[in-house]
Amino acid sequence: MINLVWLVPLLPLLGFLVNGLGRRFLSKSLVGVIGSGAVLAAFAVSVMIFLEVKAPGFTPQVVTLFDFISAGTLHIPFAFQVDQLSALFLLIITGVGTLIHIYSTVYMKEETDESFARYFAYLNLFIFSMLILVLGANFVMMFIGWEGVGLCSYLLIGFWFKNTNYNNAAKKAFIMNRIGDLGFLLGIFFMITQFGSVTFSEVFQKAATLGMNDPVIVAMTMLLFVGAMGKSAQIPLYTWLPDAMAGPTPVSALIHAATMVTAGIYMIARSNVLFTLAPCIQTVIAIIGLATALLAASIALKQNDIKKVLAYSTVSQLGYMFLALGVGAYTAAVFHVMTHAFFKALMFLGSGSVIHAMGGEQDIRKMGGLKKFMPTTSWTFLVGCLAIAGIPGLSGFFSKDEILAHTFAANKLMYALALAGALMTAFYMFRLYYITFCGKFRGTHEQEHHLHESPAAMTIPLIILAVLSIAGGYVGLPEVFGVKHVLGEYLAPIFAPSAPFAATHHLSHSTEWILMGLSTVLVIVFILLARKQFIAYQDNGKENTGLAKVLENKWYVDELYDAIIVKPLMALSQFFQDVIEKAGIDRLVNGVGRGVQWGSQQIRLVQTGQVGFYIFAMVIGMIILFVIGFIL
Repeated sequence: MINLVWLVPLLPLLGFLVNGLGRRFLSKSLVGVIGSGAVLAAFAVSVMIFLEVKAPGFTPQVVTLFDFISAGTLHIPFAFQVDQLSALFLLIITGVGTLIHIYSTVYMKEETDESFARYFAYLNLFIFSMLILVLGANFVMMFIGWEGVGLCSYLLIGFWFKNTNYNNAAKKAFIMNRIGDLGFLLGIFFMITQFGSVTFSEVFQKAATLGMNDPVIVAMTMLLFVGAMGKSAQIPLYTWLPDAMAGPTPVSALIHAATMVTAGIYMIARSNVLFTLAPCIQTVIAIIGLATALLAASIALKQNDIKKVLAYSTVSQLGYMFLALGVGAYTAAVFHVMTHAFFKALMFLGSGSVIHAMGGEQDIRKMGGLKKFMPTTSWTFLVGCLAIAGIPGLSGFFSKDEILAHTFAANKLMYALALAGALMTAFYMFRLYYITFCGKFRGTHEQEHHLHESPAAMTIPLIILAVLSIAGGYVGLPEVFGVKHVLGEYLAPIFAPSAPFAATHHLSHSTEWILMGLSTVLVIVFILLARKQFIAYQDNGKENTGLAKVLENKWYVDELYDAIIVKPLMALSQFFQDVIEKAGIDRLVNGVGRGVQWGSQQIRLVQTGQVGFYIFAMVIGMIILFVIGFIL
């Protein structure tokens, strides 16, 4: 089955081509079947590949399709690498992707036939690009998928392109991703100059001979991390992600919760040998990840747009994944990628269900009491909130606590700050839940009249994701429970090469129990605080002041970027337009034209029509030529 791995990306690509080319004449039902069926078929193949990879004695395999680039000694094949890490990501991408495609068949039904087909074509193309990213056997293949998901993100965020604000959000995502992508691209060029190869196995093998904190490795990993910062929305390149909520809600679930934004984590996990050889860069990753987690969590405390709360929650959770990578807990980071895909996709789709029922309303202050109108959406959303808060027994508890335990072993201060971020997460998620689903309905009478539970095509994916949000964590039970860490054992071959260079931290079982107990008790306290404050929420109409206003305005980071980057660039552009372009280049070009025209008008006067003058001019010309010839 491994040799048929090319089928996994090919199927969504075919779905893209069929829906894209046939958008003018295919019916919505057929488009939905083709789009969803292509990803479902890719999921089926992925399951078979995963079962083969999971079998005892499996060794990673590279499936080469053709020679992609060959220049001198540099050979870059178009090849797929099938191993434990890529097989796991195949399941996440195609599995969650299938549910989101099915959900979209109802959510987007109000679109025109052509627009509906265009939407599914973009979704399929995104899945194809993400699969290329995780399957690539070298950094160039990864970069192709990397750029592909950036393009699809731009197309999907600006899907409703008649709205200027949505177009601006799409451009912002595209440009900020380009900044990070330049770092990744420079890292690849540096790799080629130093190692003469971009194939994973060759690069890692040659890097291991250089030793710890070698300047070459440090520079290379820093460039790669810049790429990861852009794609996975870390400080300072994070502001595009909240604005990306301009796209349809299923797009938010797919791209900005489950797949695209985790590309940076995948890239660093895949390159674990390089990053383990550069502890100083790992420290940078941990600090930036932790700062991002805290900054985004604080902003989420005061957001009133249901999707914006989830967006900042995503940025915060990505920060925790980078914190895990920074302290060398690669398995914990991948584990959190998986659990986060389940509960965050669940909550985004749940928010879509709410927005669908509310006729497009996204302000939670105008909701309330939706639990009795939308019971399935309510309890599945509650499961997502419990999972992300880290309540014992749900998936988020196991992955979050594993990250916190590794952080505690590495740095106690970082642990305290990370725990504070986790408590903020519990508070703002339950603030969101209670304001939206509890209390009295605060919308209009017309909205209340139209409130209803979403159709089965929307609620069934919610139920499946809710089950996964509960059960997904049991593949990573901590050893204190007296069982094996199934995911850890499964991923061990991927991270084994970096083990000789990694700093080891061990916690006693009693310490682990204390840490789990402490985080659980504090999380429950903060959930109860949120319940007390928001279960009977009434909007008093007062504006926030002080720190609350700062948080509501997202620490004014967008305004800061606007002041120090956008406005100076616009002023410089205006200067070039008014002074350099109009007063300089235009005046010069126009001056040449006017000069020629004036000269022509003067020379025209020479044509008098008198033969005597022409003979005189001819004699003068002959004398001038004679003088020139004599001198030369």
